[in-house]
Amino acid sequence: MKPASNDPRVERIAWQTRRHFLKYASGGLGALALTSMLQQESRAETPSDSNGVVNPLAPKVPPFAAKAKRVIYIHCTGSPPHLDLFDYKPELVARTGQDCPDSFLKGRRFAFTSGVPKLLGTPRKFSQHGPNGTWMSDAIPNFHGVADEICLIKSMFTEQFNHAPAELLLYTGSARSGRPSLGSWVTYGLGSENENLPGFVVLISSGVQPNGGKNSFGSGFLPSVYQGVQCRSQGDPVLYVTDPPGMSRDMRRLTLDAIGELNQKQAAEMGHPETATRIAQYELAFRMQMSVPEVMDISREPAEVLEQYGAKPGASSLANNCLLARRLVEQGVRYVQLFDWGWDFHGTGPGEDIRDGLTNKCATMDKPVAALIKDLRQRGLLDETLIVWGGEFGRTPFREGRTAAGSVLGRDHYPDCYCMFMAGGGVRGGMTYGETDELGFSVAENKVHVHDLQATILHQLGFDHTRLTYRFQGRDYRLTDVHGNVVKAILS
Repeated sequence: MKPASNDPRVERIAWQTRRHFLKYASGGLGALALTSMLQQESRAETPSDSNGVVNPLAPKVPPFAAKAKRVIYIHCTGSPPHLDLFDYKPELVARTGQDCPDSFLKGRRFAFTSGVPKLLGTPRKFSQHGPNGTWMSDAIPNFHGVADEICLIKSMFTEQFNHAPAELLLYTGSARSGRPSLGSWVTYGLGSENENLPGFVVLISSGVQPNGGKNSFGSGFLPSVYQGVQCRSQGDPVLYVTDPPGMSRDMRRLTLDAIGELNQKQAAEMGHPETATRIAQYELAFRMQMSVPEVMDISREPAEVLEQYGAKPGASSLANNCLLARRLVEQGVRYVQLFDWGWDFHGTGPGEDIRDGLTNKCATMDKPVAALIKDLRQRGLLDETLIVWGGEFGRTPFREGRTAAGSVLGRDHYPDCYCMFMAGGGVRGGMTYGETDELGFSVAENKVHVHDLQATILHQLGFDHTRLTYRFQGRDYRLTDVHGNVVKAILS
C-alpha cells in the first residue's frame, strides 16, 4: 500500500516500517509474493522515461479536456503604468493637477505617497484597435496589430502593494515565501512533453532577478524536480551543465550510471521522493548537454524572424527571450516564464517618466511580444499555447508623492485595479473584460483577483484548481489557497 502522506518524513517512516516487516517477519513464500506485488505496484505508479529511469516529469494527461497544452507568461517586473497603456480615462485627463478627492484616499495605504496627491491623467495619445475597439496608447504601437488576438482584463486587483509580496501572491498564491510557483504546479500536474528539456524554463532579461527572487519560480514543498530551470541567452544556456575540464561524455555517462545505482538502492530502501528527483535531474542534465545548446541557439533562425522579434544572437534581451520561448514550447517545454525588469515607473529619474521613459521601455517589449503572438499563430501553435502578460499590481491615478514637485511624471504602486492580457490557449481574442471607474481608482465591474487568474490558467490546462493539490504538513495545499473562480466569460 502506498504511503498516504506526501510529507517526506512521514513517507520515510512508512517505508521503513514496511521494509522492517518484510526483512524480519517470517513470511516464507507469502513474503516473497508480497514483495513481488509491491515491486509491481511501484512500477505502475512511478513514471519512467524511455531508458527505464524513474521520471517525475513524464507527460501526464490532465483530468479534463484542455484548451491549452503550454503556457508562456511574460512578467513586466515592477508593474507597467496601465493608465498610460490600456485604461484610457478622459475624465482623469481633464482633472489633471486637481487634488485627489478625499473619498478615494480614506482607508488606503500607498508605498511612497502621503498627504493629498495631485491627479494625473495620461500624457499619452490613445486610439481604438481590433474588432471591438480596444483602447491602446501610442506607447505600444505593435500591440495595435494584435488587438484581435488578445483578451484585455482591465479589472485585475490584489491585496499587496509592495513588489515582492505582490509577486509571490501572483505566482505562489501566498504573499509569503515557501509555496510552489505556478510553473511548478503546472509541471507537477502535466509533466513535460520533451524528456530532453526541463518542463519549466525561466528566462530573465534586463539583468535583474524577479522581486520575489527564486521563490517566484521555485517548487516550494513540491519535489524540487518541478522548480523552474533558469536559462540564459548569453554564455552557457544553463550554469554548470557542461562537463568540467578533463571529463569526456563517456566518462560522464559512466559516472552517472554509478551514482544512479546508488540512488536507486537508496530509493528502494528509504522511499524518499527527493531521491527519485535527484535521479531524474542527473539524467535530465546529461540529456540537456546536447538538446539545450541547440534549442537556445537563435542564430539558427532566418534573418526575417530575427528582425520580426528585434532579436540579436548573443545578446541578453526580452526580444531574444520571446524568440527562445517560441523555440522552447515548439520543442515541448510545458511552461516558460519570462521576467523583464524595469517597469517601476515612480518618476525618480528620466528613465521612469511615463512620457519618453515609457516610450523607450515599451520599445524593448511590445515588438517582441507582438511578434511572439503572430509567430505562434502562423505556426499553428497559438490555439494550444496560453500567453499571459502583466505585472504584479497597477499604478496610481495620481502623481507619486516623492516626485510630485519635479518635472518627471511618475506613479506610485496601486493594488486596487490594473490591467493584464491573455492570448491564445482557448481565450477569446479581441475583447475587453471588466472596467474601472471614471478616474481609475476602483473596479466598477467584473472584478478579477489574482486567485481567479490562477484558477483560469489551470482550467485552460485541464485542471480543477480546487483538486490540483499536494499534501504537506498534514493538509492539502493548492495554488489558489481557499479562493479563486474561473473567469468563464473570457473563454471561447
